[in-house]
Amino acid sequence: MSNRRSLRSSLLPGKGPLAKVPPAAAFLAVVVWFAAGVLVRGPVGAVLLFALAAGVGVLLAGTWRVLAPAQRFGRVLVLCLLVAVAISVL
Repeated sequence: MSNRRSLRSSLLPGKGPLAKVPPAAAFLAVVVWFAAGVLVRGPVGAVLLFALAAGVGVLLAGTWRVLAPAQRFGRVLVLCLLVAVAISVL
């Protein structure tokens, strides 16, 4: 039998405000927000991307203790790349 996780199950256990948000909807919202920030460019695009980075940072801080070191590294790397993109659109 396969050890695959159901796509409908939560990624991390918990009962927080985002626990009921489907992962696909959250992914789509982040992609749209990121695309808007990159396409708008300039100060407005940078503000959109920094706001996205702030949200990612808050989520990372909230889940830090339940993440494995490799997961922490990957998420911090994504956060740094997002900040770099935000700086580059200025």
